[in-house]
Amino acid sequence: MKFNAIIVGAGVAGSVMANRLANEGKTVLLLDKRHHIAGNCFDEYDENHLLIHRYGPHIFHTDNEEVWSYLSQFTEWIPYQHKVLGFIDGQLVPVPFNLNSIEQLFPKEFAAQLISDLIKEFGFGQKISILKLLETQNQTFKFLADYVYEKIFYHYTKKQWGKDPKELDPTIFHRVPVFISRDDRYFQDKYQGLPKLGYTRLFEKMVDHPNIHLMLNTDAKQIIHMNNETKKIFAFGEEFTGQVIYTGTLDDLFNYELGGLPYRTLKFELETHSTASYQDAAVVNYPNNYAFTRITEYKKLTQQSHLHTVIAKEYPFEYEKANSDHIPYYPVFSKENQALYETYLNMAKQFSNLTVLGRLAEYKYYDIDDMVARVLIY
Repeated sequence: MKFNAIIVGAGVAGSVMANRLANEGKTVLLLDKRHHIAGNCFDEYDENHLLIHRYGPHIFHTDNEEVWSYLSQFTEWIPYQHKVLGFIDGQLVPVPFNLNSIEQLFPKEFAAQLISDLIKEFGFGQKISILKLLETQNQTFKFLADYVYEKIFYHYTKKQWGKDPKELDPTIFHRVPVFISRDDRYFQDKYQGLPKLGYTRLFEKMVDHPNIHLMLNTDAKQIIHMNNETKKIFAFGEEFTGQVIYTGTLDDLFNYELGGLPYRTLKFELETHSTASYQDAAVVNYPNNYAFTRITEYKKLTQQSHLHTVIAKEYPFEYEKANSDHIPYYPVFSKENQALYETYLNMAKQFSNLTVLGRLAEYKYYDIDDMVARVLIY
């Protein structure tokens, strides 16, 4: 069978691109080295028929109506407003930090004055980064910024990235907000929810197309060969002139010729408990206590009714490319790593029929909706 395109990776980027090309009348070979589609969104039912997100919690949220409408072709939605609690100074408080968090953690009169000053200075409903608070002349605002940095951000970030936050890209500080609101939701997007039958079923329907040929448990290097001298791509032993869309890591594509790109990976310890509820929210963050960063209770996401519940404790650690069990989750952002990535990207650009797309291939963090939007307009 002749293919117009070969797509490496059946996660969000690869599956959406396969569906898009197939609808344009093109024949697509979709490959994935794992035994399943949906990438890290993959979910499945355990022995107790509880739906588990195998690679950590994924909550869909977007303000993009086109993306919501596109995905709604393949699923109905469970309405869900995500709320996260953080274990801070012995209490469970809403995060991101907001007015309710302030009232829980600080003395009553101090909290009331601080809330009044924040609203007066910035306005109700605003999200203010801790950097902006530190730039003011108000000493109480600076105290709040230092408190949020220390109690919510600093230790969590050290666990998540294995580095002092000051060693990371300074733009991450802009993503640490104080929400001058009583809205406890983690996201404020217009559209929020989870696929009614799970993410795996959503992506199965997306790639269920006569023009898409799916091959799982298949390492792309078994099929594709990159000739760095001629800048040609070969598939099944013959030159392939169609489009190759690659969504994996670029260092792997070029056999780590320039060295490995750093990533962080995750380990999930699953526990089944004979109780209807384990914790007060679907996700509870532990910035300052324990080796894990957070605990997810999955049935609070899926809203299943069951006598048992499953939780996942999440442990970040350094990704090692030589370990086949390690999955690259998060690029480690630094000037040096970005420079190495750009060198690999320039190598990829020398192949006229190669497109790199997705979180791994672009060495960039994308939410699900951002990735879908990018593919739809590509």
